Parts: sequence; C-alpha cells; structure tokens
Amino acid sequence: MFDTHCHLNFKAFKNSYDQVIKDAYKVGVKNIVIPGTDIETSQKAVEIAEKYNGIYATVGIHPHHANVGADFMSAHLQEIEKLITYPKVVAIGEVGLDKHEYQNTKYEKYVVDNQFINAQKALLTEQIKLAITYKKSLILHNREAKKEILEALIKPAVAKALAGKAVFHCCEPDFELLNFAIKHHIYIGVDGDVTFNQEKQEFIKKVPLDLLVLETDSPYLLPRPPRKPACWRCGRSELLRSKKAYPNKPENIKIIAKFIAQLCGQPVDLIKEKTTENAKKLFFCNLIYGFGATKTGEKQLQQKQGPLNMNAFVNQLQLPK
Repeated sequence: MFDTHCHLNFKAFKNSYDQVIKDAYKVGVKNIVIPGTDIETSQKAVEIAEKYNGIYATVGIHPHHANVGADFMSAHLQEIEKLITYPKVVAIGEVGLDKHEYQNTKYEKYVVDNQFINAQKALLTEQIKLAITYKKSLILHNREAKKEILEALIKPAVAKALAGKAVFHCCEPDFELLNFAIKHHIYIGVDGDVTFNQEKQEFIKKVPLDLLVLETDSPYLLPRPPRKPACWRCGRSELLRSKKAYPNKPENIKIIAKFIAQLCGQPVDLIKEKTTENAKKLFFCNLIYGFGATKTGEKQLQQKQGPLNMNAFVNQLQLPK
C-alpha cells in the first residue's frame, strides 16, 4: 500500500515518527509521501525521507502562508527551489488555494479577502512554474476555491505539462472537479473522511479506479473506526476523535482501502494494488528507486503528449486574475 499524503513532519509525530513508520511497514504500507507546507516542514520532510526506504518528500508552501509580503515570499520560494534538488523530493506540494475562514491559525490576523486570495494565486502560479521547470508532480490543496483553482489549471501549457502528474489532495466531492480531473488526467486523493461522509462516498463511487490514490492526511482525518461514532449535540451530528486513536497514522490506510473496496464492490486486494500503481505513476517513483517497473509510464505520457518544451511552458504561465 502507498500513503500518498502523510504529515510525519508535523509536531504530532515529533518524537514518534520512527515507530509510526515501522508500524506502517508491519501492516503492508511500503511507501509514504510526506508533504511540506512551509520551509520548516519541507526541510523536515526531506530529512525524514532521506532516513528511510520507501519514504519520499514533497516541498512547497501552503496557501495559508501566502499573505506574508512579496519579498518574504520570494525568499521562501528560493529556499523551496533549493530543496527540490534533493533526490527523494518527488513533488511540489502541498500547494493550492483556500477560501475557508479558519478560526484557529498561527496568524493573529487571518482574513480571507481579495488581497489574500490574490496572494494565494500568485504563490500557486510560482509553484506550478517550479513543478513544470523541474519536472516534478504537484499536490493540490483546494478548499472552497474550485473556480479559482480550475482557472489556474485550465491554461493549455499547465494542463498539458501536469497531465498524469498532479493530484487533488482530499478532493472535495464536486463533480465539476471530477470531470476536469478525468479530462486532464489528474489523480483524486481519498482520505479517512470517506468512512463517515456520505457525500464523499457517493462521489468516490464515480471516480475511475485509474485515477484513485489513497491518503491518510495524518495526523488529521481519522477514519471510522478508530474514530468514535457520531453523537448528538445542539441538534447536529458531531464526530468525535478518540484520544487513544489520535493522531491518525499511515497504518490506517488499510481501513480506507477496505472501506472503498466495500463501497465500490471490488476486492480489497484490487483496490490496494491499483491505488499503489496509480501512486507510483503519479510520483514516478518507479523511475527513480526501482520498484521493478520500467520507464514505460513516463515514455507513454510523453508519446501521448508530444515532447515537452519546458521553457515554452513556463513562459506561457500567467498570474491568475
């Protein structure tokens, strides 16, 4: 199995990631991708990845951190560009757009206004350029910003360069996103919330198996079980985390695989095998670290698309308005 999105670089795993990785190995999780969300977590992702077989890093700046000023952000992007050169960095991410109004953040002032959204767009554009220039995959975060993120991805240069090399992380259950993903060969990440979110369950039934990849998004999105069942309070259903079970861990990818198999009426071994195959294609790990596959994936993609002129692609990229 392959956990394509697991934040072992976060504080929840500060003193335990070694054991968490060993526990994941024991249940058959052979590969984990650790996404960065800023400079510190990107550096930590690389540090952890270089210690273990089958563990990979991505580097990038999350949209939460976009509103810090152009000069500051430029310096951060330069640091991200340096980190890209490490051999176990397989993608740029977690990057994207987010219009959700969060109540608890590390920033004293967190206001989702036009200035902040424009800063997010600029940051995303620069990181798309990095992904294309360095031929890396892209992990896309989208929350309540479907229109804007599709505008950023629909440009012919971007769509062509990222076909088969991008994933909608924890994809919102939106069929316009799904249709776009099918048309442009973008993978769909499914997480533990599918075990208790009926809207996501109906959505995942429609996702082609060839585009599905599994994520835990650890330490978040604990699946049920071990997440406690719903309780009723204030007239609405609330899902409560079990303190004993939290944080979510990559070993719980097996729960997600089993649930999807039951949901879609497929053998669980098929779900495990196919989503692992998809993840390897997405990140091209099979080209770098010898999973036993050939370079067929990348060659077929290039034959289908034609030769890639990276300079032309980068020059065509424009800041989303």
